[in-house]
Amino acid sequence: MQKKSLLRKKLSELKIDAILITDLTNVRYISGFTGSSGFFIITKTESVFVTDFRYQEQAQQEVRGCIIRISRRERTREIQELCKEYKIKKLGFEEDNVSYGAYRKLIGTKIRLKPLSGLVESLRIVKTNDEITNLKKAVLRAEAAFRKLQPHIRAGATERKIALKFEELIKAEGCKLVPFGVIVASGPMSALPHAKPTGRSIKKGDLIVFDWGGECNGYFSDMSRTVLLNGRNISRQKEVYSIVLEAQKRAINTVRSGLKTALVDAAARDYIEQQGHGDHFGHGTGHGVGLAVHERPVVSWRNKEVIKNNMVFTIEPGIYIPGFGGVRIEDMVLVRRRRAELLTSLPRRLKIIG
Repeated sequence: MQKKSLLRKKLSELKIDAILITDLTNVRYISGFTGSSGFFIITKTESVFVTDFRYQEQAQQEVRGCIIRISRRERTREIQELCKEYKIKKLGFEEDNVSYGAYRKLIGTKIRLKPLSGLVESLRIVKTNDEITNLKKAVLRAEAAFRKLQPHIRAGATERKIALKFEELIKAEGCKLVPFGVIVASGPMSALPHAKPTGRSIKKGDLIVFDWGGECNGYFSDMSRTVLLNGRNISRQKEVYSIVLEAQKRAINTVRSGLKTALVDAAARDYIEQQGHGDHFGHGTGHGVGLAVHERPVVSWRNKEVIKNNMVFTIEPGIYIPGFGGVRIEDMVLVRRRRAELLTSLPRRLKIIG
């Protein structure tokens, strides 16, 4: 109820009669509905959730504190009927989630439309105690899977074979789904930040980047570790790893409520640049995690969002050297006013296998 009330308070401020919520992640956040078809309309006096016959029983079980409406109409027609029924003349809508075709159909009526951006996301950015509990469980499940993966990381094993085993272990820990395709990138492939597992066999001396996540009640975790397969001439690999680890430590130590996210990014980026690898770190230092793997806040040089208590985001600097390999270390932090509480607990020191 509190989430709906907060949105309802926005109506007069935005000078609209109702808010249309169609993004399914936002629908879930507001209502608890986990199905794949449904939308919300919040007026000054009512909250109406609309879905179709397939989800009638599920909606009754999951959605609380609002009118549930089972529709047989085409979506835009249903929205028009609701606007007529509730005397909605000006409707706010999520501009990033309404197709041009739907917009054309709605704008052809007497309804005036107001595009909105980031309205529900601004609520999702600060986590509740229940959300934090789910995120912590998602972390524990992901970490347990990684620990069980260790015996399978060896010379001769292919990236794809390890990735398949990894996904199996993640699900075995109780995750209903794998948040994203796990990354297992070895040797030169580890220089690709979003490499997909290939048939490449892991070799001695390889850096191997693992990027994966877990799930609990629809909430996700996201983390990365880089390990090194023992071999000859691995001093450069160790050096690159030590730089990334120090950059991450500096970024984590910078986190506190009231600062801008760009300063956290700068703490990692400036150090990596000082060590001569500025051209080898091109992505942001982190991102929010919750009902989506990537959400606000964005921790990068481009974003100056103010950090707030109970935000959860990643800290993941990296160095990627073409033809050689890469290192990324990613942990999730919870903002506790004057410090960052690490939600991830896997050791961050370099693990050398073999």
